[in-house]
Amino acid sequence: MSPFDILRMAIGALTNNKLRALLTSLGIIIGVASVILMIHLGQSASRSVTDTISNLGSNMIIIQPARSKRGAGGQRIRADNFDIEDVQAIKDGIPGVMVAPAIFHGALLMYGSTARAGSITGTNNDYLEVRSWKLEVGRLFDSSELTGGAPVCILGKTIVEELYGDRQPLGTTLRLDRSSCQVIGVLAEKGNTAGNDQDDVLLMPWKAVQRRFKGRDEVDIIFAGTRSPDQVPRIKSSIEILLRTRRGITSEDAEYDFEVRDLQEIVQTLEQVTLTLTALLGAIAAISLLVGSIGIMNIMLVSVTERTREIGVRLAIGATARDVQIQFLVEASVLSAIGGVIGIIVGLGTTWVIATLLELPLVVSYPAVLISFGFSALIGIVFGFVPARKAAHLNPIEALRHE
Repeated sequence: MSPFDILRMAIGALTNNKLRALLTSLGIIIGVASVILMIHLGQSASRSVTDTISNLGSNMIIIQPARSKRGAGGQRIRADNFDIEDVQAIKDGIPGVMVAPAIFHGALLMYGSTARAGSITGTNNDYLEVRSWKLEVGRLFDSSELTGGAPVCILGKTIVEELYGDRQPLGTTLRLDRSSCQVIGVLAEKGNTAGNDQDDVLLMPWKAVQRRFKGRDEVDIIFAGTRSPDQVPRIKSSIEILLRTRRGITSEDAEYDFEVRDLQEIVQTLEQVTLTLTALLGAIAAISLLVGSIGIMNIMLVSVTERTREIGVRLAIGATARDVQIQFLVEASVLSAIGGVIGIIVGLGTTWVIATLLELPLVVSYPAVLISFGFSALIGIVFGFVPARKAAHLNPIEALRHE
């Protein structure tokens, strides 16, 4: 008997019992769909994390004081803040680095009759380079504005939309509490990152924020960066050495009172966590595949019992035990393959719906799809073997007597 004839007979046997075939495949459909969904949602979440970090600045290094340090007697005390001299020391002492201070201050922003709460960031022009930010219109701070602390500012899109609407902000004067600034530029839109509106920002020269709002020579965070990701580890290590010296940390075992983190390290950590969770969820989803496989074996065993007389007739008229075994194996494999295809469609469709609702990037892993389909077909062969073997070893005489 040719392979085509065996396949035709297997499909004919399945179409004669459509409802049973559908219910048998249901376990495989749910199992494959679950695995596809878990794997792709995990990869979409990982891509979202990577895109989010890249949007912040892919080669950025974040330097900030530790939350506390160990003081005399072992008690925890507040770590010292940085100052602008630390920023200058990093810029002068490490070649190939861009450095931007960040001094934050909350203020009431007012233009005309419109007002809103906002945050002012005192910094320099390197801030845009380090944060991978573009200027949409206007200009950056010039050197005299930075050194003199001029009251000029660059606005994010959110502030422009809420305070100005359709009006042009360039050249206008924006009130900041009891002070004011002249708008010289507007930043390109960045959107939300991890639930934080990056466009809700107002940049001023760092010296202007220190003089007009803070009244002290302190820097909240220092952002450093480089144009090449290969240089990030070298620059990070150099910054740690330089700050240890400046802050009087001489012992190798001494506790640092500052933190130096690069976004690549954060990305790798988050990706590893996401990968672990994806593997765990995929393994849990694979349990439903096992349940569906057992269901196929049980239904095929029932089918052998119901078709005992048919098998006896086939064996009596010349079919070999191998022909019967192959037919039942093909039936089980077809059931699994059909269930696998439907499961892949359902899984990808569900992934698309959930990714759209959660605003995640849709990532399709073709290896995962192919492996899922191949695994579903393999299930038919493995779990169809016992029923097929039982059918092939029926005694023709006893099978013909079966009622």
